[in-house]
Amino acid sequence: MPLVRVNNFAMSLDGFVAGPDQSQDNPLGRGGEQLHDWFVETHNFRRMHGMDEGSVGIDNDFAAGGIDNVGAHIIGRNMFGPVRGAWPDESWRGWWGEEPPYHHPVFVLTHYPREPLEMDGGTTFHFVSDGIEAALSRAREAAGDHDVVIGGGAMTVREYLDADLIDQMHLAVAPVLLGGGERLFEGIELADRFDFEPVQSSSGAAHFVLRRRG
Repeated sequence: MPLVRVNNFAMSLDGFVAGPDQSQDNPLGRGGEQLHDWFVETHNFRRMHGMDEGSVGIDNDFAAGGIDNVGAHIIGRNMFGPVRGAWPDESWRGWWGEEPPYHHPVFVLTHYPREPLEMDGGTTFHFVSDGIEAALSRAREAAGDHDVVIGGGAMTVREYLDADLIDQMHLAVAPVLLGGGERLFEGIELADRFDFEPVQSSSGAAHFVLRRRG
């Protein structure tokens, strides 16, 4: 049965998934880029971006698994870009250039409607203004027999956790202390909802996989 998943979600040792002072020039906040050092050095990441070599091993296995059997993504408005309020125009087309790394439908949560945005490489951004459950219904339909990934940011993951709609989570805890920023589990009660797989670790991250009980 297709799952609703969170993949490769990086967190600091003190529980932050983005640093303080996020901005258009620094979307992950001060120090936030360090959370993803384990990921950007992997062979899988470098191959996706047209580069050679890269590390293999535990980190690369999780990086590759994060895109395996995925048919659609759901992301928050902030994950798509820094534009706030009503869309002034359609000039902002995401952080990723004309060929985003998704290569399948992406459903963007927003309060303001916008026409779908078709990009190179098979990615189409669909803007959903009628809530998280409507976005999940559309994503499941688009994904078919494949899984749906809740791609962030933290507020979007919290909304789906709060609604008990996530089946599986992979958290990569990096050996970094940010001291502030945005927490993933702020205000969320998780006790007795998930089982843990054995933790796997590298020098870059400790990998936690949580699966919904039952």
